[in-house]
Amino acid sequence: MANTVGLHLLPRVDPKNDTRRTSSPGGCCCFQGLIPELLFAPHHARQLQSPHQAIIPALMSKNRIHIIGGGLAGSEAAWQAAQAGVPVILHEMRPVRGTDAHKTDNLAELVCSNSFRSDDADNNAVGLLHAEMRLAGSLIMSAGDANQVPAGGALAVDRDGFADAVTKKLEAHPLITIQREEVPGLPPADWDQAIVATGPLTAPSLAQSIAEATGADALAFFDAIAPIVHFDTIDMDTCWFQSRYDKVGPGGTGKDYINCPMDKDQYLTFVQALVDGQKTEFKQWEGTPYFDGCLPIEIMAERGVETLRYGPMKPMGLTNAHNPTVKAYAVVQLRQDNALGTLYNMVGFQTKLKHAEQVRVFRTIPGLENADFARLGGLHRNTYINSPTLLDASLQLKSRPGLRFAGQITGCEGYVESAAIGLLAGRFAAAERLGQAPSLPPLTTAFGALLNHITGGHIVSDDEPGKRSFQPMNVNFGLFPPVEAPKIEGKRMRGKDKTVAKRHAITSRARADCRQWLGLPVQTETAEAAE
Repeated sequence: MANTVGLHLLPRVDPKNDTRRTSSPGGCCCFQGLIPELLFAPHHARQLQSPHQAIIPALMSKNRIHIIGGGLAGSEAAWQAAQAGVPVILHEMRPVRGTDAHKTDNLAELVCSNSFRSDDADNNAVGLLHAEMRLAGSLIMSAGDANQVPAGGALAVDRDGFADAVTKKLEAHPLITIQREEVPGLPPADWDQAIVATGPLTAPSLAQSIAEATGADALAFFDAIAPIVHFDTIDMDTCWFQSRYDKVGPGGTGKDYINCPMDKDQYLTFVQALVDGQKTEFKQWEGTPYFDGCLPIEIMAERGVETLRYGPMKPMGLTNAHNPTVKAYAVVQLRQDNALGTLYNMVGFQTKLKHAEQVRVFRTIPGLENADFARLGGLHRNTYINSPTLLDASLQLKSRPGLRFAGQITGCEGYVESAAIGLLAGRFAAAERLGQAPSLPPLTTAFGALLNHITGGHIVSDDEPGKRSFQPMNVNFGLFPPVEAPKIEGKRMRGKDKTVAKRHAITSRARADCRQWLGLPVQTETAEAAE
């Protein structure tokens, strides 16, 4: 993928001199050519009481970008485009039409986990993506940081507070109009700049339109939701608070997870109960694969009796506070789900067990015998397109210039990855609206590595042709160009030390290249660590 160098969509603006700024440092508001009085007007034109009342509708009609879908990707795309000074109409079908997974009408509602995963920008690829998104003025990261709950080394959020914060920010933006309506098909031709960010739960009529327009069948995989438990029904005389290896993460204390211990007999009985439990069947979806990063707990159990002990139930790095001399054979962890600390979700316990079976089986876990479930697990089908063959390097449909796709529908996986692709799509569309060529992020950045995988980095193998070849993927270091580990005079690094050094070299290079791409000042290592 080429790295386009030229005018940057969001140049750096000194916050002291920018009274219009509402985003975090790193982004800016370049409301080019707009009448100053309009910049602070309410986003609904009909509410305006000013001499310029008739100007905003005409301006928006001429220049607006249409974004379909108010999830993480669509919300971030709308924010980035509006922050660049381009009017946006964000179309969200809820509450006119609901989905099986959503529970509220909020934008950017989190329907699965409440975790954005690791926030370690030095050693983890998704943590690096967090850092790059913050540099780019991400609304999703800003709302996540403002609503974080303790989660060890991860960034987890109060799901309701997070979605409410995103919704309010978008509703208050003077250049964003939110229309609650279903868009049943692809955008009409007169929407010359549009982004489809409908996510994994794309409405069937729109999915069919996409299939017809691309000449290819939609691809799909299963995704599952983990149960949530009321804290006051957990037996803390059996369970204890501890993060793995006592790791302290953002907003955490090193005691951020609830741990439920199992001995060997309890574990083997539990695994067999998962395998034997009654499960929801979806025969009309036969042939649809699971995403390996979000396998139902019972599917993992079926892969081998020890699979869970080396996955979500691994006991390493945990010591039973009630009985420190006895090592648990397996451990079930629960992570705080809301800011009040009244709800905890079962980590890695996404499931397709029937609801009655979930209650029966999960109450055999020590400490959860009397658990009251605020939400039980579930399964839904995710839709995504064959992006490497259908999209160009700026996420634009090759067969229709001006129409972009963003989020999980492109084949990325994860909240953060979806928002990151929405961020890029919003910037690319805004750049074109402003008469600029989209500036693609360098391949050496997390932005660029993820984008490249989606739009062309994937290779279709001869022995695995067709729709199963391109699969959803989280950002990971395997997507980055190789880098040599720094050499230390008189010392030859091996094994883990060499791996850590190479990761630090990748993340250091990525942050520096991301700053340059965004037009931000290059920082010294000391300043970067302080940030």
